[in-house]
Amino acid sequence: MRCLVTGGAGFIGSNLVDGLLTDGHDVVVYDNLSTGQERFLDEASLSPRFSLVHGDTLDLGALSSAMAGADFVFHLAANADVRFGTEHPRKDLEQNTIATFNVLEAMRATGTKRIAFSSTGSVYGEPDLFPTPEHVPFPPQTSLYGASKLACEGMIQAYCEGFGFQSYIFRFVSILGERYTHGHVFDFYRSLRANPTELRVLGDGHQRKSYLYVQDCIDAILKVVEESKGIERPGGGALHIYNLGTDEYCEVNDSIGWITDHLGLAPNLIYSGGERGWIGDSPFIFLDCRKIRSLGWAPRLTIREGIIRTLEYLRSNPWVLEARG
Repeated sequence: MRCLVTGGAGFIGSNLVDGLLTDGHDVVVYDNLSTGQERFLDEASLSPRFSLVHGDTLDLGALSSAMAGADFVFHLAANADVRFGTEHPRKDLEQNTIATFNVLEAMRATGTKRIAFSSTGSVYGEPDLFPTPEHVPFPPQTSLYGASKLACEGMIQAYCEGFGFQSYIFRFVSILGERYTHGHVFDFYRSLRANPTELRVLGDGHQRKSYLYVQDCIDAILKVVEESKGIERPGGGALHIYNLGTDEYCEVNDSIGWITDHLGLAPNLIYSGGERGWIGDSPFIFLDCRKIRSLGWAPRLTIREGIIRTLEYLRSNPWVLEARG
């Protein structure tokens, strides 16, 4: 299978690229390298079945050229800067929603029919039901990032209906692991490197979050793709939606404790922002993952193990911290 991976030089994307190559697929990465790192593709670049195209998802012509001959599109390119969405609201619209429209239009132009899309558990806003299943009615959106991803899902669904596409939408919790470049473990570790005696925490520390180790995330995506191999649905689109997460959650304070204990530190904690760290931050995210588990998938690492694995990666690769500025 020939695959195009948008955002393939990023954290999740580059791990997915490695998994696809291991499974014997041909892979074209399409990435503008604004946040992705070419170094994440060092191993992939050794394969004759790999190629990298420098391009932006807002450039429909270049995207269509890169997609020519693809059997499957994995669309992971996005603005993941959730915290500062209200400071630049157009960024979520352009890099998430319009970019996804361009991916769908490039698929229509090239005859590519299958797409996997990295969505987010943030589309559930602040639901009344926990753990939250895929079929729950959507509450009001609380973040521009979540709203833009939900708009992407709506367009993908419409293209499935209108043009016979097959889509696989994955709603992630926060992902952790090797090549991790943003998120609370990154921020806390970088802060503690600079000042091990003090740690500033957005929110009151009681926010409850679920996390998933990146290799478990990739295994789930590839499991779904493998299960659907060879399935054709003539004349009609097919839509598959899966939550991806663990069957547990933790408080931010729990995570802080695991990180500081592992580093042998006891910093003074300074909290700010009340029950949520920033506008649009959901104080509780916990997804029902029974649907993906019914396929025989299960995460290998606990949240604590994923956090420690991430911390060790950052300690061993300080250049990642410097690359983020």
